[in-house]
Amino acid sequence: MRPVAALLPSWAWVTGLTAGATAVVVALAVQADHGPHPTAAVSSPRPSASASPHASLAPKAPDAATLPDASGDGRRIVYSLGEKRVWLVDATGRATRTFTVWPGTVSPQPGRYSITLRTQSLKGSDGVEIEHVMYFTKVSGVNVAFSNALDGASPPPANGQKLGGIRLHKEDGAALWSFGDQGTKVAVVN
Repeated sequence: MRPVAALLPSWAWVTGLTAGATAVVVALAVQADHGPHPTAAVSSPRPSASASPHASLAPKAPDAATLPDASGDGRRIVYSLGEKRVWLVDATGRATRTFTVWPGTVSPQPGRYSITLRTQSLKGSDGVEIEHVMYFTKVSGVNVAFSNALDGASPPPANGQKLGGIRLHKEDGAALWSFGDQGTKVAVVN
């Protein structure tokens, strides 16, 4: 009598083994899903016994989520020249997002502005393909606008050019574009 293995074609063996392996993987996945899941422990820092009694008098690093003083009220975009940072502020006055930027060589004066024009994409005055372009003022004939490079790269050195582009990371450019329409307030602070 011939063994059963000799009666079955090779494709049947491969199919059977594949189905068996798949069943084992699914069974292990289901079992793992019902097991314990690791969690990260979160602890708040506690002062040590060796902390200096004057440690609380040391200046604190600025909190990125904290809006600059005198940045206005209501729904707005806040741009800090000194911190090279932008905040998107909702109607309640709460910052919903903040991020760093690369300013151009021409900066606006501190003050209140609004988005005057939005352009989906174009070539910037530095020759870089940009998108999410949002103009809000002009300084000495140079347009000042938020934008991000299409390829997500940081801008190259300006080489002495007068540039008013305030460049953002690609994901921040998309967030700003979604947040600000024509007429959205822009507060520029030191």
